[in-house]
Amino acid sequence: MKSNMLLNRISINPKVMTGKPVIKGTRLTVQYILKLLADGMSYEDIKKEYNGIEDEDITACLLYASEVMRNTEFFPLKEEKAIGASFS
Repeated sequence: MKSNMLLNRISINPKVMTGKPVIKGTRLTVQYILKLLADGMSYEDIKKEYNGIEDEDITACLLYASEVMRNTEFFPLKEEKAIGASFS
């Protein structure tokens, strides 16, 4: 499925979940779906828990997050030291 078609499954409306991106026609936020996946739930688990959700809805959440992150600057949560590097 093309990216634009997938992204059309995501809706942003200030009157729904305070404007957070959601799966269109639901109150399931992209953030919530990503958390379920990070916690180890499979697509099948999510679909069983939330009737009417399709594989493409879950994939749309992943694509949306990817698109948002593409133009975002990141700062490390914790500074890491380079292994084996010595700067004098």
